[in-house]
Amino acid sequence: MSALRLTRAFPRSTATPVSIRTFSTTLRTMAEGDAGAPRSGGAAQGDAFTKREQASEDYYVKQQEKAKLDQLKKKIADQEANLAKDREEMEAMNKKGGSS
Repeated sequence: MSALRLTRAFPRSTATPVSIRTFSTTLRTMAEGDAGAPRSGGAAQGDAFTKREQASEDYYVKQQEKAKLDQLKKKIADQEANLAKDREEMEAMNKKGGSS
């Protein structure tokens, strides 16, 4: 009897039909770096833009590696100069002390 009362408590309107709209809850999944559909011919074949882009990236990486290498060379040279200075000071102290 309680179910009957619930249906009577909420009268139905038959004059205007209620449309039920559905919505999608699925996400479009893409991997990092994906920009859309793959190119025709696969990754082995590249057009001029792809080749130019790859060459530009390679150039950038080489420049960055060269800069790091130059910094390391400078750091090594500075440390060697510091070591040579310390050795000279050590020899001067040994001569001044008169040992051996």
